[in-house]
Amino acid sequence: MTDATDRLPPIRPEQWTPAQREVAQAVINGPRGGLLGPFVPLLRSPELMTHAQAVGAYLRYRSAIGQRLTEFAILVIAQRWQQPVEWDYHAPLALDAGVDERTVAALGQGKKPAVMSEDEALVYDFCMALDQSRAIDDDLWQRAVQRLGEHGVVDLLGINGYYTLLAMVMNAARTTRPGLREGTPPLVRRAEA
Repeated sequence: MTDATDRLPPIRPEQWTPAQREVAQAVINGPRGGLLGPFVPLLRSPELMTHAQAVGAYLRYRSAIGQRLTEFAILVIAQRWQQPVEWDYHAPLALDAGVDERTVAALGQGKKPAVMSEDEALVYDFCMALDQSRAIDDDLWQRAVQRLGEHGVVDLLGINGYYTLLAMVMNAARTTRPGLREGTPPLVRRAEA
């Protein structure tokens, strides 16, 4: 049995180095409004956190695929990586952005949602192909470029890479889960193969 203790818990602000204080303040003053989730362990590497949070701010708030598809993709990634902090934070955001609650519930159960818009189905297939085969075949690539444009496809690749990085960081650090917002479908643990 593994120890569930948070390996890299929050550092008290009075213990921050000047570099940690600078990047923490940038996150706190930015659109996220607080130092939560992956930024708690990432604070140990202020330069990495500086660059990562800037990439994340672009991908989350301004990606070429829009808020709904971004949040949808994040949930696919969170489920694949079994990342509860990412899931708990982004499931309500996906619902607020217009992802159907049945879609979110199915993703949380590790199932391919039966209810998806055409663009969600495309994003799902794209994220799953990256996760399962680590590549995108020519047909899926062409469909993605036709629907999302090259800019959108590159941003979707970035979303996959960025949220996979955050999932890895939080899984390794055993970052503590926030409380679920009422009505948020839970992330069900996949059975290990």
